[in-house]
Amino acid sequence: MKQLRLVLFLFIVPVLYSQPSPEKIDSAAIAKIRDEGFNRSQVHDILWYISEVYGPRLAGSPQYNAAARWAVDEMKRLGLENAHLEEWGPFGKSWELKKYSATMIGRQIQPLISYPKAWSPGLKGRVESDVVYLDADSIEQLQAYKGKLKGKFVLLSKPGTVPAYWNPLAERESDSSLLELANADFPRQRGGRNFRMSPAWKKSLMLNYQKWQMLMNENVAAVLTSSFSTRNLGGSVAVQQAYVPNHPDTSFNSPYRVQVQKANAPKIPPQIEVGGESYNRLVRLVQHGEKVKLAVEFEVAMGTKDEDSYNIIGEIPGSDLKDEVVMIGGHFDSWHGGTGATDNGTGSAVCLEAMRILKACGLQPRRTIRIGLWGAEEEGLIGSRAYVDRHFGEGDTLKPEGEKFDAYFNNDNGSGKVRGVYMQGNEAVRPIFRAWLAPFKDIGASTLTLENTGGTDHLSFERIGLPGFQFIQDELEYGTRTHHTTMDVFDRAQIDDLKQAAVIMAAFAYNAAMRDEMLPRKPMPGKN
Repeated sequence: MKQLRLVLFLFIVPVLYSQPSPEKIDSAAIAKIRDEGFNRSQVHDILWYISEVYGPRLAGSPQYNAAARWAVDEMKRLGLENAHLEEWGPFGKSWELKKYSATMIGRQIQPLISYPKAWSPGLKGRVESDVVYLDADSIEQLQAYKGKLKGKFVLLSKPGTVPAYWNPLAERESDSSLLELANADFPRQRGGRNFRMSPAWKKSLMLNYQKWQMLMNENVAAVLTSSFSTRNLGGSVAVQQAYVPNHPDTSFNSPYRVQVQKANAPKIPPQIEVGGESYNRLVRLVQHGEKVKLAVEFEVAMGTKDEDSYNIIGEIPGSDLKDEVVMIGGHFDSWHGGTGATDNGTGSAVCLEAMRILKACGLQPRRTIRIGLWGAEEEGLIGSRAYVDRHFGEGDTLKPEGEKFDAYFNNDNGSGKVRGVYMQGNEAVRPIFRAWLAPFKDIGASTLTLENTGGTDHLSFERIGLPGFQFIQDELEYGTRTHHTTMDVFDRAQIDDLKQAAVIMAAFAYNAAMRDEMLPRKPMPGKN
């Protein structure tokens, strides 16, 4: 028995001594952050300026540039240092909507629930013309419309189904969904464009390409489309950029693929997105032989050359580790249909408020804490990627600044409160983040998952091996109502949730800045 005890002792003691030391948390600092963030929050006012005074903020537009200048002034007001616009580019042409109205004229007169697409050309004055439904499922059927579309308003999309709202539009993460995230034992593959094109799909794409060639050649008045997601129903319009046709054989990553915002884009017809119910009505009226016209006024100001754009940068300098950097951020640009409130005025406001909290608390970080508000995320993470390339590295090669980079924390999933963190497959941060979340379990944030999440700016850091993280957030109505829609407005933001998110963002930035060591990294892409 004594010998067995000795063996167990010899086995257990090294295991005990090999455990990492507990993560040190400055509980007094966290208490200050909570008090400031919940009792003297300014996130409401910050978001109001971003969304209602300066929104929307389409990438490269005069509105984006004005909002960016305001953000620099706001950083200075909050006491941040080195607040500035950092140029990158070229991005593309500027675009600004000057005037828009659309009225259906038939047996009744009714405004059309619709919105122009970004980088679409406008119309010269008020145009009133017939509506035509381009109903063609083959090249042969398409040829029947040749010579019949000039000057017409053309309905291009198929009509869709409009279901009842059987499920609530807004939801918080359920305990079961959070448990599923927490139980993930490996990082799932992020979505991407590694697909194989089937013959049927390619045939469909080729038909669509031929349709657009005809629309461009026939000099139509405008092309009207409609998607039938929940976000494009119930009076809301989900609207993004105008469509420019690329041949189906042109890959998404090809340097020859044309982008609509670029100066080399071909001349395209004016394009309008229509709410699902309104679009269906137009199609049905045309199919039943009713005489339907549209009267449209559509004026834009569009640049003729590719111009540079800007990221917005500011910081709280560190002390003994000031050359090492912790970053927080989110994208500052938006689509143009609403005011860019929940995508991503909320994330920008959360990050500005987090920096305000840290300054108001008088907390001196060891590492420099830097905020980055990014341009042109909606067009493919372009602004944040340009920043990472310039400062931190490209491919598998880190620059000196990259070697001293600690971590980046992103907020860009709407207005919902933080429920935890996507660890992006970085298991080594689990005990650290678990300790950091412990003080916030009472306000709903405790879940850690190995799973990856994509589609936003932390990926610009992660792609070169730097720690980049996005918070798990309550979905609310982001995916059903506000994301890229005309309903992305200030009134849809949940201010109490934003207060919670700003407090957690401030705490994570401060904790990272105060550790003796930087956060552990995953291996660089392509390296063991």
